[in-house]
Amino acid sequence: MDNLALLSLLALTPILVVGVLLVGFRLPAMYAMPAGYVVVVGIAVLFWGTEWRAVAASTVQGLILAAGLLYIIFGALLLLATLSGSGAIATIRATFTDITPDRRIQAIIIGWLFGSFIEGASGFGTPAAVVAPLMLALGFPAMAAVMVGLVIQSTPVSFGAVGTPVLVGVSGGLEGSEAVAERASVLGLTLPGYVDVIGLQTVLLHAVPGTLVPLFICCMLCGFYGGERRFSDGLGVWRFALFSAFAMTIPSVLYNHFLGVEFTSLLGGLTGLVIVVFAARRGFLMPKRTWDFPPRERWLDRWTGRLESGTGVEETAERGMGLFRAWAPYLLIVVVLVSTRMITPLEEWLTGVKVGATDIFGTSVGQTVEPLYSPGGAFILVCLITYGLHRMRRREILASWKVAGSQLAGAAVALLFAVPLVRVFINTGPGFGDTSLESMPLTLAVGAAELGGANWPLLAPWIGALGAFVAGSNTVSNLMFSLFQFSTAEHIGVTPETVVATQAVGGAAGNMITVHNVVAASAVVGLAGREGDLIRQTIIPMTYYVLLAGAVSQVFVYGFGPNVGTVALALVLAALVGLVLFIRRRDAAPPRAATRGDGEVPEGSRE
Repeated sequence: MDNLALLSLLALTPILVVGVLLVGFRLPAMYAMPAGYVVVVGIAVLFWGTEWRAVAASTVQGLILAAGLLYIIFGALLLLATLSGSGAIATIRATFTDITPDRRIQAIIIGWLFGSFIEGASGFGTPAAVVAPLMLALGFPAMAAVMVGLVIQSTPVSFGAVGTPVLVGVSGGLEGSEAVAERASVLGLTLPGYVDVIGLQTVLLHAVPGTLVPLFICCMLCGFYGGERRFSDGLGVWRFALFSAFAMTIPSVLYNHFLGVEFTSLLGGLTGLVIVVFAARRGFLMPKRTWDFPPRERWLDRWTGRLESGTGVEETAERGMGLFRAWAPYLLIVVVLVSTRMITPLEEWLTGVKVGATDIFGTSVGQTVEPLYSPGGAFILVCLITYGLHRMRRREILASWKVAGSQLAGAAVALLFAVPLVRVFINTGPGFGDTSLESMPLTLAVGAAELGGANWPLLAPWIGALGAFVAGSNTVSNLMFSLFQFSTAEHIGVTPETVVATQAVGGAAGNMITVHNVVAASAVVGLAGREGDLIRQTIIPMTYYVLLAGAVSQVFVYGFGPNVGTVALALVLAALVGLVLFIRRRDAAPPRAATRGDGEVPEGSRE
């Protein structure tokens, strides 16, 4: 079979099946992912000629990866249960309410800024595992906490884990290509220098759509989780939201230019956090009216999970824990994550311990996990230290492990099918069976490129987002598609480094809707079965992000003028302005009350 359109449609089918089941029928991921797995295996064997041995090896590879993800989730759950059992959560909650009781401001500080810093230090979905349970403990509905944790996994993601998506993903994807070496030579650069150029263009592209991410968070909080469901309530903090965005994006650009991709999100997020907290404590650009969620008894049923307080372990706030001691575990998490990724001898020692298999079933497929280097190991280590630091009793320690273990089951089934699905999807094509067809992801990308033509930069971020959606990683998306994006750019005669940078930006945006990120983030707050609802929400900012990134990339390539890029940019900006005017006009009408699952009408938000 050599019909590109038909092959592209077949390759898209597993993704469509999962999307329709999750978003259309709102089935829990624990049911949607097994269905998707069966479909992808059938298509791989029947149409791509993938050997059953390769399918089995890919499945085992996925199970090993899933075990690594569950290890991280367990560590995050254990940390939350530990802090709750010791009474630290009560003090931490007071830290943020002392700055402001406004939930919009708390979401910006904890999610956008603290989350960006954690992304820069660790990446791989860790921010949601840290900030979502923290916000839940502060009184956010479980779904709201996860939504914020997912939306912020966009702007800082391309430079997460001290630059891994660029240093490993982009560099690994381009390495070995004669065309790339020739292009770097023309620019007078080595491959690492060329990757640095791509990294700088990536952060510049991110800075444009990233500017509105904090405002999106606020509007979505108010529109989806407010008592009156008014998106316009989020616009009430637009000055503070833009200030917070610039406090992170501008330093990120400067750190990238002067220090390199490793420090872009790490120091950018930290700098923004310091600036914004300092400003917020002094009332700078703070809203005059405080916004909060409706009273807990008026929350919609679907907002909450099994952990109403976010922990499941009784808090012992009567201990009167001091501020530093309460925050010490989170500070230790930061220290451990940063040091293990910045101190080379320590990193080499930790990554030397591997668990897994190579050449599974005699194929080239292999997978290992690094339990000591994993964020899960950092979480557990900090928990062990916290037992002594917070003087926890034996029964409290045992209770925290019991709670974390029971909560882990919520993510297990979905992840144990989702990740093998992804590995089977990727491990198709030459080398995995008797076929001359390219792998399913690359087939999809080539099909899209045929449609894009000279306007490919507009579509390039969608390929990055697709790669992240199916692979669950910006790094893997870049590994799969960076060379393809480079070759497509050269074919249409445009600057290849800009198109590769656009790929990296799209791959970051795709993290907002990545299924196993959604499953993992939901699990740490006890929210299972709502993955489709969350994707319905996060696909809104993801769509905005890739549309604007594509338009800006097109302008980067062709410049301003009477061209498609300028028109596309104007249309996206006009749509945003129109959206603001629409929600203001709609919300000016008598409030449309939200109905609870039991038929009652919730009270309005406290303004």
